[in-house]
Amino acid sequence: MTALRIIAIANQKGGVGKTTTAINLATAMAAAGERVLLIDLDPQGNASTGLGIGRAARRLNSYHVLIGEVPLAAAVIATGIPGLDIVPASVELTGAELELVTEEGREYRLRRALEASTPAADFVLIDCPPSLGLLTLNALTAAHAVLVPLQCEFYALEGLSHLVRTIERVRSHFNPSLEIEGVVLTMFDRRNNLCDLVAADVRGHFGDKVYDTVIPRNVRVSEAPSHGKPVLIYDLRCPGAQAYVHLAGEVLRREGRVA
Repeated sequence: MTALRIIAIANQKGGVGKTTTAINLATAMAAAGERVLLIDLDPQGNASTGLGIGRAARRLNSYHVLIGEVPLAAAVIATGIPGLDIVPASVELTGAELELVTEEGREYRLRRALEASTPAADFVLIDCPPSLGLLTLNALTAAHAVLVPLQCEFYALEGLSHLVRTIERVRSHFNPSLEIEGVVLTMFDRRNNLCDLVAADVRGHFGDKVYDTVIPRNVRVSEAPSHGKPVLIYDLRCPGAQAYVHLAGEVLRREGRVA
């Protein structure tokens, strides 16, 4: 039996394709035969919406898990995708940071919830909010590794350096085994010279931590969430969907799950 692997998908900058990556990577890994649990830790709940989980179905969600009201297993819901479950999010999560601020061990809430009811999964992917507050800290403290979606734009490396410093601090204080799983370049536009320059720069700094697969700008990827579907279900043949299939293959190879 393979050990459970927990990967946080994080970048403190919004609009970099973080939730899109969480949804579609989870779907592609499930399609490859892995059992995947996606934990939506973003108060916006976009990962939940993107997988077709309506507001009414989120009565128990990641907020209730973090504040200790219910065990993790009680908040897990099956998606319409075989092998993929989700712990949804709601706007209530916004209050979790304030409610937990004076609590002892507040950084370990998610880790303890995962330890107390180990999910029936091969992988847990955590979709973090676009900030480095207590919710993201809980994800980084619970995770074995961090996958960083990075938009190919001028300030990309600056934002990544902030995240790397945060990961170092988390490693020092809360989770010594935390590592960078990889960096995935998103919203790549081959017509834009800046994208090539940024990609070269990121690869120069992070070497083989940067995945070979790049996620292109693709209108079908943008359309899919409004239909409550991952792009792999919405239009498998489009370039964006195919890119996520390849990315899942790279992740699974790095994890030693496929040859």
